[in-house]
Amino acid sequence: MFDFGFSEIVLTSAIALIVLGPEKLPKVARQVGNWMGRARSMARQLTEQLEREVIAEDLLKAQAKTSPTNGTNGTMQTSTPSAGMSSAPVPFDTSYTPPPSSYTPPPSSAAPEQAYSAHPSSPPHGADWHPAPPEKKSSDG
Repeated sequence: MFDFGFSEIVLTSAIALIVLGPEKLPKVARQVGNWMGRARSMARQLTEQLEREVIAEDLLKAQAKTSPTNGTNGTMQTSTPSAGMSSAPVPFDTSYTPPPSSYTPPPSSAAPEQAYSAHPSSPPHGADWHPAPPEKKSSDG
């Protein structure tokens, strides 16, 4: 795109440092980098869109060439809608219902209630576990 040599980049950086100062230069450089990224992204999206349009146009031309001819007079069939037909797409069929599932959930009593209680009957295993912090005895006595 642009042909910059090392000397031009160094000269531009020195001028930017003098004009903007060391406090503002990183912020401005970050902002310019963001703008350049956005510009590249927009250019890439534009080229992809144009390529898609060209491919779609080529497909339409190829489809028009290979479309079947009408057997009565040998002319090609057109894709324009007739008086009774609509060019709108066919709506999605919402009448489908899936077949009933053979899955049955496990019974709700699979886990004992004691495992979920706030105060279990036996303390959990572990050397460092304490149900409550030990109370400090005051020596004010």
